[in-house]
Amino acid sequence: MRRAEVTDRLRELIDARAPGDPLPSERSLSESLRASRPTVRAAIDELVRGGLLVRQHGRGTFTSPHKISQEVPASGQPVPPADGDWTSEVLEFRTEPAGARLGRRLQVSPAAELLYVRRRRIVDGEPMAIEQIRLPAAVVPDIAAADFVSGSLYRRLREQYGVHPTEAVQTVEPTVTDADESRLLEVPLHSPALLFERTTQDDTGRLIEFTQSIYRGDRYRITSRLRLGPDSG
Repeated sequence: MRRAEVTDRLRELIDARAPGDPLPSERSLSESLRASRPTVRAAIDELVRGGLLVRQHGRGTFTSPHKISQEVPASGQPVPPADGDWTSEVLEFRTEPAGARLGRRLQVSPAAELLYVRRRRIVDGEPMAIEQIRLPAAVVPDIAAADFVSGSLYRRLREQYGVHPTEAVQTVEPTVTDADESRLLEVPLHSPALLFERTTQDDTGRLIEFTQSIYRGDRYRITSRLRLGPDSG
C-alpha cells in the first residue's frame, strides 16, 4: 500500500477515536494495513507534523488532545472568554524604556517607561501560550507580578485603575516555535504555532497595551462569527 493510501487510512482511524486516544503500534498498523513499517512510520510522521497525532516518548502515539476554542464574534460584539480554566506563570516582570519602535507603537515617548510582563498561559493544567505584554507604566502604577497570574487583565484595568479597554486591532499569522518556546510549551522544536499581535486602546482613544503571543498550533483553534451582506463573496 502506498504512503498516501496509508495516510488516508490513518486519518479514518483518527476520526473514529476520541482526542488523546492511543494509536495501535507501528507493527500492528503495518499488519492490519498490509504496508511496510517504514511506510507506516512516514505516514505517522506526516500526521504528527500536521497536528493530528502526538508522539509521547516511551508511551507511543496518540490522537491530538482536545483543542481549546476561542470565538471571535462579528465586529462590534464583545469577545467571549476562551474554553478552559486559564492560569498564568509569570516568567519576567520589569519596567524598561519604550525605545523608538515600541514608542511609535504605543504613541509614547521613547523615554517613557513600559511595564514588560512575559508569562506562560496554562489551560486545564497544560501549557498553551507564551505572552509578552507591554503597558505604559503610568497606566498601571503599583501593579504587581501576582496580578498577572489569574483573572482578567482587562477587568483589573477597569476595576483597579479606572481604565476601560474598548477596542483592539489584532493580527494572526502562522509560525513555528523556537528552542525556548518549544521548551516552555512542551512541544517539539519548530512545532506549528500561531503568532498574535494585539494593540488595545481605551475609551479615550489612548493606546494602553501591546501584546505578542505564541499559541500552540496543535491545541488552539479560532472560530470566527461572520456577518454576511448581499455583496459578500
